[in-house]
Amino acid sequence: MEALTLIVGCVLAVMVFFVRPVYGLILYVGAIAWYPSYLMVSVGTIDFTVRRIVVLALLAKLLLQTKAARPFRFVLLDKLVVAYFAAELLAGAFSGSSMMALLENRAGAVFDMVLPYFAVRLAIQTRQQYLQLLKGILLVAAPLAVVGFGECLTGWNPLGFLRVYETAEAGTVYYTAPERFGLIRASVGFSHSIMYGLFFAMLGPACAGLLHNTREKIVCWIGLALMGLGVFSSVSSGPVFAAVMALGFVAFFPWRRHWKVAVTVVVLMCASVEIVSNRHFYDVLGRFTFSSQTAWYRSRLIDVALFEGGMSNHWLTGFGYNVDPGWGPRLDGRSYTDTVNHYILELHRFGLVGLVPFLAVNIVAVKRLRKAYRASALTADRWLVWCVSGGLVGLWGAMMSVSLFGPPTTVYFMLLAFAGLLPEVVGDPAKMRVKVGRVRGPTEAAAVQPSISY
Repeated sequence: MEALTLIVGCVLAVMVFFVRPVYGLILYVGAIAWYPSYLMVSVGTIDFTVRRIVVLALLAKLLLQTKAARPFRFVLLDKLVVAYFAAELLAGAFSGSSMMALLENRAGAVFDMVLPYFAVRLAIQTRQQYLQLLKGILLVAAPLAVVGFGECLTGWNPLGFLRVYETAEAGTVYYTAPERFGLIRASVGFSHSIMYGLFFAMLGPACAGLLHNTREKIVCWIGLALMGLGVFSSVSSGPVFAAVMALGFVAFFPWRRHWKVAVTVVVLMCASVEIVSNRHFYDVLGRFTFSSQTAWYRSRLIDVALFEGGMSNHWLTGFGYNVDPGWGPRLDGRSYTDTVNHYILELHRFGLVGLVPFLAVNIVAVKRLRKAYRASALTADRWLVWCVSGGLVGLWGAMMSVSLFGPPTTVYFMLLAFAGLLPEVVGDPAKMRVKVGRVRGPTEAAAVQPSISY
């Protein structure tokens, strides 16, 4: 399968050079979604997936092009993304990591996270390009959801025959429970059904931004409904939890002026559980999963790692990459630790040296989104910003119960790139066709409502 992977990667790379950058990004999303990430080509000590080959071609095209709408300007979020990876390397150097294993893994992470982030930041320079990218994502995701739903009902996976050629990602063989509630947990070309479902749960809310920015609303609704079907087909609580949180956030848009009240209510509810109940608030949230046993495990993982000495003597730089912290016997008696919490995973691997920059990246992403929202004169622009925010909020919640690997890690950094670029592309009526609409608030006195068709 290495030959096939190389051929597909090279064909897509050549195509990238013959299309505009935004269409190159759409091809890249197609590679993420449709070509199995567990099929790789080994070059030295680095394994190249199709998406790694394509992102290299895309960045080469972007760096070689002579025409750009404006020069690229580094913002704080861009710098923090780089600093975050530098901090992980620093932490790994002073922990129990094998330096060779650490360097190989972080080199792969650069291809899957840092390069896609900057590819999006460089490729999308106008509002029209951003909307074209969202439409392209819908076109890529809709048929993937249909195929996944078919697998969920029948168990037939058209890409399943490739499993025999699987190269384990990150040195670990991932296991997917084949059935739940009488349904097959779909994965199509993904390593795990959870990662398949997260693909839709993360990108679906961002694509919902099209609803106030296109005349083809029926087509958009159909595409979004199919993305919801993709989440369902995974039959996994992590993606469902992310989707529900994102949907709740996006649905709050008409009452967004009252966000402080909503946050206060949520905080008080969590505090009440801590004070009145003999359980932590995350124990209660865990009850909204498909399995009480896995919910208990996730809650227990937080207790052991943070409150029962699990990180003792390792708070600063962690246990190291690919080093088991030895919590398994204290969790449920298993011989290994399944760190199904992305924040705990970051902490156990790289300690506070890695976790703090990771949190800083997310905090600054929120600030970029807030800046974009405040700079938007149009309701449609604010809706775009709000929908990306919803996708990130859903993911941040889901990361309490899942750790990211494979394609969702790439999609996550693409969403961060959306946050980085939105302040520069929204609120420019000169780049869109508009018609006068109803004013919706005192801050929109001079605004017009867009009606766009590309």
